[in-house]
Amino acid sequence: MAKFGELISSNIPTLIDFYSDGVKGNDDLHTTLCDVAEALGDKAKVVKINVSKNETLASALRIKGNPTFIIYKDGEMKWRQTGSQDANTLISLVQQYV
Repeated sequence: MAKFGELISSNIPTLIDFYSDGVKGNDDLHTTLCDVAEALGDKAKVVKINVSKNETLASALRIKGNPTFIIYKDGEMKWRQTGSQDANTLISLVQQYV
């Protein structure tokens, strides 16, 4: 969890996608996140975290559904939503914290 603390303590926004393997729509979501990362460039970070491989973290954050998106900045959770989101929505949300 120390690495997670370092990840979210950045002064640029960090969008995290908590996902599980084998969930329908993961390929589309991967494409969406690539589009978001490309659009935001170095103004934000986009990270995917597999909840199956990070069960302790997922439990600590009470991740129940997939996907769950969270935006952090300066170690503070700014926004959280469970369920699919389109690229333009995610880009707009992250840009609020740039």
